[in-house]
Amino acid sequence: MRTGIGYDLHILKKGKKLVLGGVEIDFEKGLSGHSDADAAVHAVCDALLGAAGLGDIGSHFPNTDEKYKGISSIVLLKEIKEKLKNNNYEVNNIDLTIICEKPALAPHIEKMCKSIARAMDIPERDVNVKATTNEGAGQEGRMEAVSVMAVATIIPTAGYKK
Repeated sequence: MRTGIGYDLHILKKGKKLVLGGVEIDFEKGLSGHSDADAAVHAVCDALLGAAGLGDIGSHFPNTDEKYKGISSIVLLKEIKEKLKNNNYEVNNIDLTIICEKPALAPHIEKMCKSIARAMDIPERDVNVKATTNEGAGQEGRMEAVSVMAVATIIPTAGYKK
């Protein structure tokens, strides 16, 4: 079994869509970035790539490449699933924590788990999403940003060679 850690932070801005875990959430601000800026999925991508020793999201999907402008991060996650498969790995589990003051994310957690599990073609029980606030402290607490930490474990499949 191999483990990877991912982290991402995106700035909140008026006039942007808020997408987290592949779920669009109605809110007065959204995340700013080259793609759909889904910090939750980006952190998961980095955790999976790290576990497999395949670099990071920026090395596979650079923000200087126009073909990724506005792209759904779920599409990128599906591409990473294929990269894992091509390197003889499958996902064991994914756990992530989203840090933001508002909006309340509890009503969206189940949909996020479903969205990530569907993209990775794994059971929903193997994806866990949690949300917390920063008690008013830092960028997240001032509602300037959303950050996400993720951990993923992967396991070798048939054909894996060390």
